[in-house]
Amino acid sequence: MPDYLIDPNVLDPANASSSIHAVLRRSSAMRETALHNHAHGQLIGPLKGSIRIETRAGNWVVPAVHAAWVPPHHDHALQSNGPFQGWSVYIPPALCAGLPPSPQTIVGNDVLQAAIARAASWPAGPQNGPQHRLVQVIIDEIAAAQPVAFNLPAPGDARLRRIARQITIDLADNRTMAQWADWAGIAPRTLSRYFVAETGFTFKGWRQRARLLAALEMLSAGQAVTTVALDLGYENISAFIAAFKKTFGITPGRYLDIQGL
Repeated sequence: MPDYLIDPNVLDPANASSSIHAVLRRSSAMRETALHNHAHGQLIGPLKGSIRIETRAGNWVVPAVHAAWVPPHHDHALQSNGPFQGWSVYIPPALCAGLPPSPQTIVGNDVLQAAIARAASWPAGPQNGPQHRLVQVIIDEIAAAQPVAFNLPAPGDARLRRIARQITIDLADNRTMAQWADWAGIAPRTLSRYFVAETGFTFKGWRQRARLLAALEMLSAGQAVTTVALDLGYENISAFIAAFKKTFGITPGRYLDIQGL
């Protein structure tokens, strides 16, 4: 079912106004929604652990203290990494004009989270002057938020998609690019050229990104750094730590500290 937690009529474009709708949810169960879209923009943030957002353009991993922005009418699905604790803010189309036109992960902050927590406590119905001013704070914070590259672009070519799908099934598989090309029936040079053209990453870089995004989810689930490194096919822990820090700017240990694990 769609992932809004309020009356679906609220998300009807006919009801679009200057009102936003914020909801908090704490559940002992994993949360999973099928691919869907709605006229409102949506900001989704986990309070603990991480969530995975799937879009037509690729997948995003969203760890705690970050959020995912999905513009109006963009297909998206959601899956939490374990029990879901998080929030969603639904923003009417009229207020989305100055917000990012494509899905992205953004860095959260205390101001944004406090404003959303306050908005989630509002009763249903028209919003008053002070509430509208807080709405503008939320909009301004989203517009000014720093985007982070926690996404994994999906290749368009059917042969590359087959390779990409198989890689994500077993990220510890260390077959070379030439071996994967032979497996998929494509020339290695063609595979190399298409990967860059369709994802912006080399084959090696794309596989590295897939592993590191999986590492975010595994660490958020409480797995040890050593376990994560070996399960993802790294030859040693040092190589994993170096790759993680180069991509995300912090060590896996520091990431665990931020998560409170």
